[in-house]
Amino acid sequence: MRVKCVICDKIESINDESLIAKRLRNRPIHTYMCDDCSARIEKRTNERIATGNFRLYEQKQNQDEW
Repeated sequence: MRVKCVICDKIESINDESLIAKRLRNRPIHTYMCDDCSARIEKRTNERIATGNFRLYEQKQNQDEW
């Protein structure tokens, strides 16, 4: 299966039976990101977390009265 990275537009070939290929076929909302781009984003995110100015906002969970 040929896929295109959403960030750098690099075209790669992945195995048709892989989990990523199945997700892309069955759920069109999922997008593919190449290993280089995902590593770059992970590195930059970890740098931002290390500064202390990075916050993850979690959804508030409503507790049922029952």
